[in-house]
Amino acid sequence: MGHTILASIWHMLTNDAEYTDLGADYFLQRTGRTRQTRRLVSQLNMLGYQVSLQSADAG
Repeated sequence: MGHTILASIWHMLTNDAEYTDLGADYFLQRTGRTRQTRRLVSQLNMLGYQVSLQSADAG
């Protein structure tokens, strides 16, 4: 986290830019819905849960 903050500050100072909040869903948009889904299912599996997915529009 510290490296991310330092890199952000460096970018703002060297480019004379103001801080811009990227939004709450920035990482979801950046990585994509499929990758995010796989990551979350993997985390649940590591916690000992067996996961079965069904699309919200399929119900």
